[in-house]
Amino acid sequence: MKVGIIGSGSVGQTLAKKFIDLGHSVTIGTRSPEKLTEWASQTGVTVGSFADAAAFGEIIVLATQWAGGATENALSLADPANFVGKTVIDVTNPLDFSTGVLRLDIGHTDSAGEAIQRCLPGAKVVKALNIVTAATMVNPSYAGGDPDMFIGGDDEGAKQQVTQILHDFGWKGVIDLGGLETARYLEPLALIWCLQFFKTRNDRLAFKMVGQS
Repeated sequence: MKVGIIGSGSVGQTLAKKFIDLGHSVTIGTRSPEKLTEWASQTGVTVGSFADAAAFGEIIVLATQWAGGATENALSLADPANFVGKTVIDVTNPLDFSTGVLRLDIGHTDSAGEAIQRCLPGAKVVKALNIVTAATMVNPSYAGGDPDMFIGGDDEGAKQQVTQILHDFGWKGVIDLGGLETARYLEPLALIWCLQFFKTRNDRLAFKMVGQS
């Protein structure tokens, strides 16, 4: 499978390497390709522009920062036409640190996931992997048990595709919450992760849904 990744930070690099390890071809899009030359030579990932990554990918991962309109700008540079008919895994969180207190830039009646879908009307956006940090996105392993990953999206086929990718990444429990509007709940869940991280400085935190049979 050909995978395009929009965003070259720790999340984008972590996911790119895992896709490569699984035998997929990956192009990662960035504003500064020259900064990734050495890393790309070591991993086998192709580096290009946002448009290069979007055009290349049969499935696309969106792993950009949100603040300052970075995600919207990246999607514009990538060209929404390159996303038509493709599954887009949205890993973003609309975090706002501008006031010195962590909060969401979008919430309650909207979400980053839904905003991205509006930017990419021809794509099939699935919210996933936004509730953990890069350190836990692949091969999650905990003494207390296997964590769960929650997803949401409007296209059933796209969610099945993302679920299989998550299983390949080592997530045994994948819970489909429903339509893309469930991103309104997943993005605040990321705030809980952040608050606990600030208290403990432990970046290997994850969530698990339990119930009594």
